[in-house]
Amino acid sequence: MAHKKSSTTDIALRVATAMKQMGIDGLPRNYELVYEAYAGCNPDLVRDFIALGKYKTQAALDELGRKYLPHQHEAGVLQRSAGAISNEMANFMDLLGQERTSLSDYGRLIGEASQVIRDAGSLGEGALGSSLEALQRATELRVTHTAEMAEKVAAQSAVMDGIRKEMAEFEAMKFIDPPTRLANRRAFNKALARVYANPGLPMLCGVAIAEVDAERRFSAGQIEALSDHLVTFYGGLIRQAFPAGELAVRFDGLRFGFLFHTADEGEVTRLIDLLRAAFQTVALRDPRTGRNLGHLTLSAGVCMADRADSALDLASACERALAEARGAGGDQVVVYGRGDEVPAGKEWLIYRASGA
Repeated sequence: MAHKKSSTTDIALRVATAMKQMGIDGLPRNYELVYEAYAGCNPDLVRDFIALGKYKTQAALDELGRKYLPHQHEAGVLQRSAGAISNEMANFMDLLGQERTSLSDYGRLIGEASQVIRDAGSLGEGALGSSLEALQRATELRVTHTAEMAEKVAAQSAVMDGIRKEMAEFEAMKFIDPPTRLANRRAFNKALARVYANPGLPMLCGVAIAEVDAERRFSAGQIEALSDHLVTFYGGLIRQAFPAGELAVRFDGLRFGFLFHTADEGEVTRLIDLLRAAFQTVALRDPRTGRNLGHLTLSAGVCMADRADSALDLASACERALAEARGAGGDQVVVYGRGDEVPAGKEWLIYRASGA
């Protein structure tokens, strides 16, 4: 599987050709799966896709899709979970029915024993003894049945907990980037939408879009050869160094996004600079030889939420600031806008916050 960074059009043509050659049905979920495999951004997906062999069954493709593209199989997962819950509820109703019958029988024996006790004088000791023995046996059976019932209810609860856990994991995986275990672009878009849920009063926060300056140290060929390792290495570094409670996502390649829950621009740039310092501290090593490859740098574009009118404007401002930082040589942070100098929604000043 080639990992060459082709244009979107080139990859689309390769995907269509590959699907035809491998006899893969032109379903939307199949197209996205093959597209992601040929784009090469997820090495685990690439590996598992190749392992399916030249001719891939729909069942095998769907199994792979459920693992790496769960959003494409949401309906199937929900339907399966709903069916499992329905079955468990039916089983639970059966248990309740059995319990109701058992209690009814036990109540009947207690009533009969009570009647015998009241009539003990006329029935004699034999009848009274027989009735008490029957009541004792029924009580012992009732104790045993209660214990069994408790075990069955516990087992049912465990099954239901498992279904709930599966649904929670499925929901979480819709917003996870598998190679890095960071959040993904879908999570970023969802978070930005929440920022402007009330357009007149946006959530106070800062957003950054950053990219690893790999080309400052490596050639295009070296970056291609190391691409999988670079993604997992720097994704892991960001996951460890990024403050808990803030949002860090991977878009694609070596591009990342961040959302900081603070209205203090200085705090946002301070946190980005701490992340850049981590890049300077932790050395990159060759995955095959362990040789020290030095340190890569990080460029970032920042914009505060109160300087944009919408999620699109906010993301666009960060992209423009990032382009400015990389255009100036990289290894720096550029902030879009400055304080209250220019009203929100206008053409703001791009200025360099920190640099190499």
